[in-house]
Amino acid sequence: MGAERRRGRGRALRAAALGCGGLLLAGCASMPDSGEVRQVEGSQRADTQVRVFGMPPREGAQPEEIVTGFLEATTGTEPRFDTAKKYLTVKARRTWEPDRLTTVLADGPNPQPLANADRVDDVFSYSLRGEEIARVDEHHAYHPAEGEYNEGVSLVKEKGQWRIDRLPQGVVLGQSDFTRLYQSINKYYFAHGSSPATQDWLVADPVYVRQQIDPVTETVRALLEGPTSWLAPVVSSSFPAGSTLKKGVRTLALDDNSALTVPLNGKASQAGPSQCKKMATQLMFTLRDLTASRIEQVELERSNGSQLCVLAADQADASAPNRSAGRPDYQYFVNAEHRLVRLPESSSTPDVVQGPFGEGEFKVGTVGVARDEQRAAAVTDDGRELYTASVVAAGELGEPLVRSAGGKPSERLTAPSWDGNGDLWVADRDPAGPRLLRLPGGTDAPEEVEVDGLGADARVESLRVAADGVRIALLVREGDRTSLRIGRVESRPSGPSGQQSQIVVTDLREVAPRMSEVTAMSWAGNSRLVVAGRESGGVQQLRYVQTDGSTSSSSTAGMLPGVNRVTAIAASEDERLPLVAHSDEDGIVRLPPGDNWKTVVKDGSAPVYPG
Repeated sequence: MGAERRRGRGRALRAAALGCGGLLLAGCASMPDSGEVRQVEGSQRADTQVRVFGMPPREGAQPEEIVTGFLEATTGTEPRFDTAKKYLTVKARRTWEPDRLTTVLADGPNPQPLANADRVDDVFSYSLRGEEIARVDEHHAYHPAEGEYNEGVSLVKEKGQWRIDRLPQGVVLGQSDFTRLYQSINKYYFAHGSSPATQDWLVADPVYVRQQIDPVTETVRALLEGPTSWLAPVVSSSFPAGSTLKKGVRTLALDDNSALTVPLNGKASQAGPSQCKKMATQLMFTLRDLTASRIEQVELERSNGSQLCVLAADQADASAPNRSAGRPDYQYFVNAEHRLVRLPESSSTPDVVQGPFGEGEFKVGTVGVARDEQRAAAVTDDGRELYTASVVAAGELGEPLVRSAGGKPSERLTAPSWDGNGDLWVADRDPAGPRLLRLPGGTDAPEEVEVDGLGADARVESLRVAADGVRIALLVREGDRTSLRIGRVESRPSGPSGQQSQIVVTDLREVAPRMSEVTAMSWAGNSRLVVAGRESGGVQQLRYVQTDGSTSSSSTAGMLPGVNRVTAIAASEDERLPLVAHSDEDGIVRLPPGDNWKTVVKDGSAPVYPG
């Protein structure tokens, strides 16, 4: 199927409006059944949708028409793919599992008839081809992929009509259809932190759900299934094992008071009051990510219909994913005199901080400000030594906590980063002994952290730890390429008796695989990072990416307004705050939401938010 056939994809689809109020001013009396299907800009409410249905096969349709009709029907919005199944034989309908896998191709599947030699009796065979860019598994987890997609489809006659008898499991879509049909949302689970306090913190687990097919119910089901396999080792769900929706419950919806009632099965009904509150908290934050409407209340019901517990919106805030970060009071950077300065959100006039990093003789190179904004860690301007000190009171500078023996600044210490536990992280880039270090409490002796899966020739060039303390973003230099990786921070038993614990970073995954060079990054939300980098042969871009490797939908293809030669970028987990960056040409610049970059000072470096 070439470009001409793909341009005609919309002709076999029919759109129908559900809940006509607000969608069609003239009502639902007349709906077109042909013509191009266009995206409609409107409310994000989950219950206001335009449904698109495929057309069933016509009598006497030939094999090519059956294949293209089936592919078009899978891009519709029917909950159970009923129209698509009409293109299959009875046997294929029983074995095809459309929800098992979603394969995303750059330009959609291109059916190619196989040569006549491969045609046996009354069997027609096609191959579906395209450039594979991602897969979404049965647990809704997104996995970037690359390579050629080539899967077979065969047709036979059943009751005199051509039908598909063999096909790949799941659904195969083009990227544009995937963007139209699927929505990235965060499920939330409780952290397995090294500190008891962190076990009340929620961690975002991004997944994709079909946004026009009862997304509330699908999202709740996805939450009940448990965390995705990558995140599972460092989080837990408060829902008892085996928890599902009550048998017979097919649809969940917010009522007129923005409250949601969730009937659960017998397994979930056994939860006690405090456990139930945590279950409702997970639901509350998950649903907040799904819809722009404020969720005021979540009520959980036992299988017998009695109330298990009720949680109001303000009761859930104690477990907010970015609770340890809060809303920062300041943005920070290093001025031309190598002093640490802070910048209020609404001001363009920075103030020098108190203490040795602002008022002493110390020359700051890079910095990490603790999340409580009471102290900071700074690396000397030559990259050789790391110190910590107060930024709100005068004081003496103690001994360096870490020293690097690297031969030049680019081979010494990275900018430091604080996690939500108050622990400090930094990497030493010394080629003779690269290492990732963690300083418990920000003052204890540094502990070397093993990074599983890091090649012998690889080293960490930059790092940022998430507020939850169980995820870390790393810029990893390997050969002549620097890539962005996300790793889990795990505590493993160590020592002869296994009673001691060792912190490790494991299961690294690349989250911006199409960028050949990443120069800067920062956390910019619960499961989102902002990245400065370039694709092969391209110019530098600024864009948002999700921790699962997908492109954020918060802006067009995740792209941000350009600024020249960015060497550092800072964002807050609070997405309402502006981005701050350092540009070799423009100095310290700031990007308020919905605005353009504005220069703060011409001379400055190393911008950071607390964290």
